[in-house]
Amino acid sequence: MTTRVENRCRELGQHIINTGDTIRQTAKVYGISKSTVHIDVTKRLQSISPAMARDVNKILQNNKAIRHIRGGEATKEKYLKMKND
Repeated sequence: MTTRVENRCRELGQHIINTGDTIRQTAKVYGISKSTVHIDVTKRLQSISPAMARDVNKILQNNKAIRHIRGGEATKEKYLKMKND
């Protein structure tokens, strides 16, 4: 793996740890695809920094567990906005 890719993996992992962002949010911040972020933080990061990969995985699992709540909130906001318009 190249140094550039390793650095990107570490940077993405650190961003997720610091902010708790989802893969989609992280991809948007860095202007790269969700697939790239996912591969970097789940597969490549494991071989680069196993400890960081574990921390990132905990956050991603939590995000996955509460995604139905975020979806419900987004739908609620959508319909409230439509009602007020």
